[in-house]
Amino acid sequence: MGHVLQFAERDPSLSDDLAKQQIDTLREALLSKQYERLQKADQTLLIVVAGMDGVGKGTAINTLNSWLDPRHVHTLAFGKLSEEEAMRPLMWRYWNSLPARGQTGLVFGSWYAPLMKELGRKEPDPAKIALYTHLINRFEAQLAYQGVQVLKLWFHLSAQAQLDRCATLMSDPNTAWRVSKADLKVHKQFNRLRNAATQTINLTHRNYAPWVVIPSADQNLRDVSLAKVVLQAMDKPIVPRQVKELHAFPFRLNVPTASLLSPPPEEPVQDYDAELLHWQGRLSCAVRSKAFRKHSLVLVFEGRDAAGKGGTIRRLTEALDVRTYDIHPISAPNAVELARPYLWRFWRKLPRLGEISIFDRSWYGRVLVERVEKLISRAAWQRSYEEINEFEAQLLANGTAVIKFWLDIDKDEQLKRFKAREETPFKAYKITEDDWRNRDKWTAYQRAAEEMFAQTDTHMAPWHIVPSKDKKAARIQVLRIVVETLESLDEHMISLNEPALSDQFSEQV
Repeated sequence: MGHVLQFAERDPSLSDDLAKQQIDTLREALLSKQYERLQKADQTLLIVVAGMDGVGKGTAINTLNSWLDPRHVHTLAFGKLSEEEAMRPLMWRYWNSLPARGQTGLVFGSWYAPLMKELGRKEPDPAKIALYTHLINRFEAQLAYQGVQVLKLWFHLSAQAQLDRCATLMSDPNTAWRVSKADLKVHKQFNRLRNAATQTINLTHRNYAPWVVIPSADQNLRDVSLAKVVLQAMDKPIVPRQVKELHAFPFRLNVPTASLLSPPPEEPVQDYDAELLHWQGRLSCAVRSKAFRKHSLVLVFEGRDAAGKGGTIRRLTEALDVRTYDIHPISAPNAVELARPYLWRFWRKLPRLGEISIFDRSWYGRVLVERVEKLISRAAWQRSYEEINEFEAQLLANGTAVIKFWLDIDKDEQLKRFKAREETPFKAYKITEDDWRNRDKWTAYQRAAEEMFAQTDTHMAPWHIVPSKDKKAARIQVLRIVVETLESLDEHMISLNEPALSDQFSEQV
């Protein structure tokens, strides 16, 4: 798409009369289309704003914002990483800020910052370029499939026009403040920045997330071009479909060694109280160690209803400082969560460095409950395996250990526990109609779980199948696995050979 930059560098213009004729019509059409999308609430529009410094992109977006109803437009400005952001995976802050369906987001300082920075170097690193490109393309592919429309705008003009624009602004005390030191440096670096922009566009232009170059030397043409592009995007929303992109992080599936059909044998505990104290003590030491301060931990608990997840979690947390962990009981998504991609609510619950997030049920509901109950299409849950593996790989790349447990009991033991709950007043709340209904679909859930293991039991985030007919033995086994993982954390992390990778996401485009 380099020829599009060449067109913009000719600095085309539009007369005031022609601009006025078009702008009045465009403003009315934009507002009408915005309200139509709000009413349908089936897709989010993300407008990524990019371009060299001093080309007027901020002014143009302010104009666009004034033409729309600003109550439903969210400006998402990303500068240097905050402490909260630096302690989480690279894409956390972008997932965290996604507007709801029907809304529009204006993204400044986006996920393109590290790629542009690397491509702008005198000697760019091909490995970093490949990594950033894969991260971006897979992120946008996931968003597109989940109903987030990504429109990427590159505001561009000639080197002379950029210099003239800065000079004009500087000459007026009322506008001089709008010219930054970075704006003034662009002229000297123009060719290198132009080359980086061309490569960025070529590497990341996709039908589901296209780049559009906006000629920016003339305000009239810039504003009209911007309005037309946004209106076209609003008028022709994407159709969610599966998109094939290369993996940003390596992950491979494990060779099956155990399953629901042949779980490992239970090992009875000889002295439960002593064993419990032993492993809780080691857990307490592991999470207070200096080594853990540079990591975080995500614990996932899935399994049969009444398999003992709650009791196991309690024995874990007895050894932890309440300030260092959060327990997230996951149920059906609420209206706010349904208005965003399904992984959004889990990205928001990720722990800081030195902390733990415990999920009682998790993102695997997508390929268990939602699959069995036919709440989503077959294509949706089949695609979710890859999205989940990518999600967990990004956690590992950030130094977050992911330990996944499936607590398993047979059908007779489940029935015994269901009846015991009904007969015990302080446990009666634990048994619901849904539990009995799920039991009737035992075979369907078993089939879904088997496929889940086959598709998501990876070398970096393996499944641990824990027989829990003997609750005490199950608790000790879970504690032992968590402790042994924490005591050898570095062996469980993915090595990207990229020191301080998250720091690269701290600058704006």
